Amino acid sequence: MQEIKHAISHVEGTAVVVAGNDIDTDQIIPARFMKVVTFDGLGEYAFYDLRFTEGGEQKPHPFNDERFAGASIMVVNRNFGCGSSREHAPQALMRSGIKAVVGESFAEIFAGNCTAMGVPAVILPHETIVEIQKRIESDPSTMLSVDLPSSTITVGDTEYTFDMPPAYRSALIAGNWDSTSVLLSNVGLIEERASHIPYLSGFAG
Repeated sequence: MQEIKHAISHVEGTAVVVAGNDIDTDQIIPARFMKVVTFDGLGEYAFYDLRFTEGGEQKPHPFNDERFAGASIMVVNRNFGCGSSREHAPQALMRSGIKAVVGESFAEIFAGNCTAMGVPAVILPHETIVEIQKRIESDPSTMLSVDLPSSTITVGDTEYTFDMPPAYRSALIAGNWDSTSVLLSNVGLIEERASHIPYLSGFAG
C-alpha cells in the first residue's frame, strides 16, 4: 500500500475577518459562477456580489482590503455556509487562499465539504470569536496557528481550545480526508480483489 502524504495537522498564517451571521453559500459563490467544468479559477469569484458592483467596481469588503492580503485563515460568525449544499463554496474559498476557517458554527454540509478538501473548519464560542475578530481588525499582522492534534488555536500569544467533529479532525490528521488519495493508495488491493470477482477479472491488471 502506498503512503498517504496528505495529512493535515497544522495551519498557520494571518487572518481575514468576514463578520456576520448566516452567511450562505450563495453569498460565498453566486450560482451563475457555478457553470464550470472544473473548480479552477473559482477563487476570484469568492463573495463576488458582496465585493463588486454590477459594473465591476470594488465595494468595501474584507477580501478587497489590502490589510488582509495573503490571509490564509478566515474568522467568521454563526451558521456560516448555510443554504444550498454546493461544494463550490468551500472550493472558491480554498482557491482564494483560505486554508482554515474559524467560526462560531457552520452548516453541517459546508463543514463536511471543507473537510473533504483539506480545509479545517473549527469552532469557538461567540465571545472568543468576537475577541479574535477585534484583535485581527486592530492588527492584521497577527498570526494564527491552528493545531489539530491538540485542538488548540493560538492567536498571537493567546491559546484557545476549539471544538470540531472528531471524525473530521481524525480524517485530516490521518490524511483520510482526501478520498482520491486513499483510493489511489490502495490500487493494488483493489486490483487483487477485482481479480477474484468473475465479472471484473477480465478488466483487472
